Amino acid sequence: MPRRNLLVALGSSLGAFFTGVSRAEAASKAQDPAWQLSEASWKQRLNPAAYNVLRQEGTERPFSSPLNSEKRPGTFVCAGCALPLFSSKAKYESGTGWPSFWQPLPNGIATKVDFKLIVPRTEYHCKRCGGHQGHVFDDGPKPTGKRYCNNGAALNFKPAKA
Repeated sequence: MPRRNLLVALGSSLGAFFTGVSRAEAASKAQDPAWQLSEASWKQRLNPAAYNVLRQEGTERPFSSPLNSEKRPGTFVCAGCALPLFSSKAKYESGTGWPSFWQPLPNGIATKVDFKLIVPRTEYHCKRCGGHQGHVFDDGPKPTGKRYCNNGAALNFKPAKA
């Protein structure tokens, strides 16, 4: 299964590369009015990689995030607003090159349909600030069968307190 996931990820990346599709116009609208910031404010808050992913719906290169190898207990939070999105207990190695989770935390994400690669996919974003996180697929492990494939640049990791 990891080899198949890797091929899907590479195919998606190559498809985006050859069609010139790598990002959309903008992120989803923040559901929390306090996080409806100007683009200039977002550019000040975020590093360039996080801005590209969170605010322009970009995709980082596979296998480029240090969070792929993060194994400590803790919580993965939105890099834009620090809303907790995933527990480290739901993280698994998907073989795709992006941090993957089988379940989000309650009230952390919202979804929408994305047609950037022509085929409809389910995009998910931070429920509070609207920052793009990644896409969810139906090829994950039990118990959910879901794979929340996240851009590492869109996350920060908060280790559990000892």
